[in-house]
This record gives sequence, C-alpha cells and structure tokens, in this order.
Amino acid sequence: MLESAREDVTMSLQRFFPPVEICLNLQPEELAIPLLNCLINTADTGLNLGNFVRSEDFDRYGGEKADEVRRLVTESWIWLERELMIAPNFKLSPGWIYVTKRGQKLAAEDDIQKYIRSSTISSQSLDPVLASKVHPLFIRGDYDTAVFQAFKEVEVRVRARACLSEEDFGVSLMRKAFDPDGGSLTDLTRVKTEREATAHLFAGSIGLFKNPSSHRDVDWDDPGECAELIYLANQLIRIVEKHSAIKNAGP
Repeated sequence: MLESAREDVTMSLQRFFPPVEICLNLQPEELAIPLLNCLINTADTGLNLGNFVRSEDFDRYGGEKADEVRRLVTESWIWLERELMIAPNFKLSPGWIYVTKRGQKLAAEDDIQKYIRSSTISSQSLDPVLASKVHPLFIRGDYDTAVFQAFKEVEVRVRARACLSEEDFGVSLMRKAFDPDGGSLTDLTRVKTEREATAHLFAGSIGLFKNPSSHRDVDWDDPGECAELIYLANQLIRIVEKHSAIKNAGP
C-alpha cells in the first residue's frame, strides 16, 4: 500500500508534471511516470480517477486547458491500468486503486522509454536461450549487440544440431548444414528448390546480420528494426529445431 500522503494534488501536479504546453504534447504512456509520482505522493483523493481528475487543482494547473489535461490524464490512467501499474484496491469501494510493485518500480527507474522498449518484444515468445541472451540487451538499448547475439545463437544452434565442429562457422557452416543434397539439417521431404531456398535463407541471414558485426561497428539504432531481426533469428532457430526433430525421428 502507498505511504501516507505528503502533498495535495496541486503541489504534485506542479512538482511532477511538465508545463501545460509540454504536457499536452505527450502521449498517454509518456505521462505515466509523472502520473504515478502524483499518485504515490498525493492525498487519498488521488487514488480514485473521478476524484482525481475532477479536482479543482487541475484548473489551477491547466487554466483554460484544464479539461484537455483531464482527458490526457484519464487516458494515461487507463494505460497504467492496462500495464498493471495500478490495480483495484479490494479494501475500498470500486474505483479506488493502489500503485502496484510494477508501478512503483517504473516510477523509481524514471525511464518510460526503457519500459516501452522492453514491451516491443516478449521474452515469452522467444526461444528461452535466445531470450536470455538478447532481451536484457534490447531493454538497455544495446541494439547492435542484441542483433549480433541473436544470430550468433542461430550459428551455435545450427552447429550443435548438425553435429559439426568448431572449425565450421559462418556462411560455410550454413551451406554445409543445409546442403540441399544431404545436409545434416536438410529436410529431404521438401522439393529441391525449397531445400536450396532454406540454405540461402540461413547463409544470407548469417552473412548479412551476424558477420558484419564480427568485424566492424554496425549501427542498429532503430528498436523496431532490431526487434524484427531478433524475431527473424527466432524463426531460424525454430526451423533448426524442427529439422533436427525430423532427422532424429528417422524414417
């Protein structure tokens, strides 16, 4: 539960919210941390959406734009609920909330962009080993290393499942493992053109997304693009595991 109140709403709005002109240009999620801090630091009136936004303190803060601020705060409040940053307080009447441990952690870290980045990819949707290697890097914004580690894991997985040696690596490893006419991970039930395409897919992915990072700085600075590449690596790992299972099942 929250600590006892220390400020009224006006003081918290002035302390945690940016100037009105800046506030109204924010997205609801971008207002999340100021709103969380308001809820943590204001009187109990701040723990109920209706009471909070109807407060006359918004008129003092927002002036003639107070209602626009109220609408934005309402949207931000709903975003906090969706993200489990605030939750219903079962000890009180419906509509009253408390700030969850997740919400208090976000307020303490004071980095909404870090939280938004962490939500771009779900570690639950990735191969567990891949997730353990790339998700922390992605959250920190170390996109170059995250992409490199993702495709390095593809290489490691191919080598292990194809039972090849440490001397086999990079594009040549992919060509050997997925050789259309008898590679260790080749699915011979597919037509040859598809077997060739699979070999091209793996060789091209390693050649384009892993090898350059091994030799020079590669500037993957777009989190969306980085997430797409991580999911590509994840799909390649799925193919590896699927083809490995087919081989192990035998005729």
